[in-house]
Amino acid sequence: MFTQVSKEVLLKELDTPYELPPDAVAFYREYGYVKLKNVLSAEVIECYGTLISDLVFRLNTLTKPMEERTTYERAFLQIMNLWREDEEAREFVFSKRLARIAADLMEVEGVRLYHDQALYKEPSGGITPWHADQFYWPLASPKTTTVWIPLQATPLPMGPLAFAEKSQSVEIGRDLEISDESEALMASQLNQFTLHETPFDLGEVSFHAGWLFHRAGANVSDSPRKVMTMIYMDKNQIITKPRNSYQDADWRTWLDARPIGTVPDSALNPVLFSY
Repeated sequence: MFTQVSKEVLLKELDTPYELPPDAVAFYREYGYVKLKNVLSAEVIECYGTLISDLVFRLNTLTKPMEERTTYERAFLQIMNLWREDEEAREFVFSKRLARIAADLMEVEGVRLYHDQALYKEPSGGITPWHADQFYWPLASPKTTTVWIPLQATPLPMGPLAFAEKSQSVEIGRDLEISDESEALMASQLNQFTLHETPFDLGEVSFHAGWLFHRAGANVSDSPRKVMTMIYMDKNQIITKPRNSYQDADWRTWLDARPIGTVPDSALNPVLFSY
């Protein structure tokens, strides 16, 4: 897929530090998310985005007609841990540039990978209901973050990610999975928060904290909304006893069932960046 010359250039970009805007860390700390311009070049997105799309469509098993799907199934096609399926996908997922941003925003010495996931919202795909990711994760610390990387410019009709600012600091809805119920609850509580919903330019990415509530609108365009994500955690994160069936499944699947009370240091959760 890549020529040797272009491959070297792309790999260098993925490992070269990105200069955060002066207020980015403070903004993330207060609001629970940040959007950053020009984090990745069009060339990186085109080359790795094509590879990721090929993997998504090859590995996808959700083929039911849209009208027969649940709310969750209508939200996106979801393919996990592409880094374990393809060596070039691994290059993208293991980007030191992105991992370093995650460490800086969380104000930690380094980060481990929890897992990656591609999220493809098909044309006519439904909303992604309001939710907080860390409901699913048996982790002790809120020092977790997800980078959301659109693989194309993402205008509002495509359903870009939207954030309930400062919602990472409240307890509302922390016992709800992604569902019609979580959407209804947060919709009733939105007067407490400022909603941030804006398009993403090509090369723009966002990072959001594990307990920040976020959603995405339906894709009413005629093109798929292609997104790659990586979830990072503090490299010193501790596994806690699962509090629901989803956390139990995550513990076994993404944390290799490492002992409760220990650092998730199996081969599934490599350190991607450390000072």
